[in-house]
Amino acid sequence: MAFVPKKKKKKKKSFTPEQPQIMRVRLPRGKQSIGIVETRLGGGRMRVRCFDGFTRVCRIPGGLKRGLWVRENDVVLVEPWEYGGDEKGDVIYKYRPAQVSWLRKKDYIKEVTVDLEEF
Repeated sequence: MAFVPKKKKKKKKSFTPEQPQIMRVRLPRGKQSIGIVETRLGGGRMRVRCFDGFTRVCRIPGGLKRGLWVRENDVVLVEPWEYGGDEKGDVIYKYRPAQVSWLRKKDYIKEVTVDLEEF
């Protein structure tokens, strides 16, 4: 019978809080607009309320479809379509919570008031 050495267990590294990372926040350019996801419609589409005053049905383009996970109440960057841009658009980017707080602090995002007339 041969001697079989036991496998050594790897030590888990303890989490040490670091300084917050400096990150660049992607801002809207040209016709792009910041919006909040209202509802998911299925098939990679969602209804987004944009801060330019329009509510658009947006889709996630093919290259981003697997990597971009979007839920309701997420803050996203929307690019309107060339034709039918007031009703339709593409979701280009999803903001992280730290980026959303920075956008609120710099007044890119206004406080959202819920319209009770719609419900």
